[in-house]
Amino acid sequence: MKRIRKTSRAALALVAAVAAASLASAAWATSQAAPVNTAPPTTTGTTTVGQTLTADNGTWNNSPTAYQYRWLRCDRSGNGCGPIGGATQKTYMLANADADHTLRVRVTAVNADGATDARSAQTAVVQSNTAAAPRSNSRPSITGDTTVGQELSADPGTWTNNPTSYSYQWRRCDTSPFQCLDVNGATGKTYGVREADIGFRMDVVVTASNAKGNGTARSLLTAVIEPKARVVNHRPNMKIVSVRFAGPRVYARFRVCDDSLKNLTIIQTDTRPGRLSYTRRFSTLVAPKPCGVYTRNWMPAPRFRGSGKYTLVLRARDKSGLTSTMAQSTFVR
Repeated sequence: MKRIRKTSRAALALVAAVAAASLASAAWATSQAAPVNTAPPTTTGTTTVGQTLTADNGTWNNSPTAYQYRWLRCDRSGNGCGPIGGATQKTYMLANADADHTLRVRVTAVNADGATDARSAQTAVVQSNTAAAPRSNSRPSITGDTTVGQELSADPGTWTNNPTSYSYQWRRCDTSPFQCLDVNGATGKTYGVREADIGFRMDVVVTASNAKGNGTARSLLTAVIEPKARVVNHRPNMKIVSVRFAGPRVYARFRVCDDSLKNLTIIQTDTRPGRLSYTRRFSTLVAPKPCGVYTRNWMPAPRFRGSGKYTLVLRARDKSGLTSTMAQSTFVR
């Protein structure tokens, strides 16, 4: 009888030891688990530039001890998300770059056994703040045929801060180097291509306005404006568009048309009655296609400066040695 009691007590002790070991093992297993998200993070706040969004961590298992944040800028559909530089706090103030985008926040929960990420749903599309002047998000663009007699159209591009109106200024730009001048009276959304534009490239400057001010942006350049008829010439054709003086320096804008579509040598000569002439040469860096407008400047030799009659002559020579007739302009200074 005594032996049976001793055996029973031994068995009970064994069972208790096994149970204690199982509980200790379960506790150990629990402490080895990284955080697990059970409800995703959320964001609160007004989605307008200048306002602040706040992240809520969501809910997690396995007792996170710390949380980390990364704000993401996404497209209007909540896709194509990328991290916003420096946006690693629980709150985030919306910037102009966020306008017309949605945002998400990625929360990382951390404990001694690891870290786990969870991402919020996208916000509403961020609206511009009309407390500021418009700013360009994407530059204006030009569509249409760059041939004399055709029409070009301007698209204003996209802007922040809700512009209430747009204005336009069309410009003629040299083939090379890049210099642009306003076309007088060309302030509509469309522009009729004309003879005076041949050899130029066009751009348009758009001004967006609201109650707080204005913002401006310019388009890329069009292709070179071409004449209606195909250019076929035995030798280059040269025409002076304009000449101006800035102190003693001369600035000449000229148009060259040539069907070789190759760079040309420009020959420039200064003359003055009773003085020995002076000739200089330079080359186009962008070939006429088939026409091009160029601006060059130079300092005349001392004998051509000061008051008196001054004539400049320009000619263009192609790779085969054929030279245009001369174009000249005379001034009395």
